Amino acid sequence: MSTPDDRRYTDQHEWALVQGTDGTSTVVRVGITDHAQDALGDIVFVQLPSVGDEVGPGTPMGEVESTKSVSDVYAPVAGVVAAVNEALADTPETINADPYGAGWLVEISVAGEGGDPTGALLDAAAYQALVDGS
Repeated sequence: MSTPDDRRYTDQHEWALVQGTDGTSTVVRVGITDHAQDALGDIVFVQLPSVGDEVGPGTPMGEVESTKSVSDVYAPVAGVVAAVNEALADTPETINADPYGAGWLVEISVAGEGGDPTGALLDAAAYQALVDGS
């Protein structure tokens, strides 16, 4: 699977995609990358934050458990959790099947007007270079 160029990435293998803005905040959808889900193997459980929880960039906000290991999921931006993907409670394997679509984890509301809160993250080419080890 290719690395979509419509979103930004962390060096911890999360992706962030701006969903829109309402003038006072920007909503950013977050998930783990195809590389991360592939390295984890079959995902069997997901622990996500609650709506209303405050998260900070680079801080753990949940866990993804696979048949191989348990990995923290880190917030790529600072804000308040606006939505969680409730479907993952019953079908966590959706992350393996569609990490950039139906397998999203949370949406974070980032306060502030204008600007892209994901701008400091890696673009697709930089993330792919990280994954490729170059």
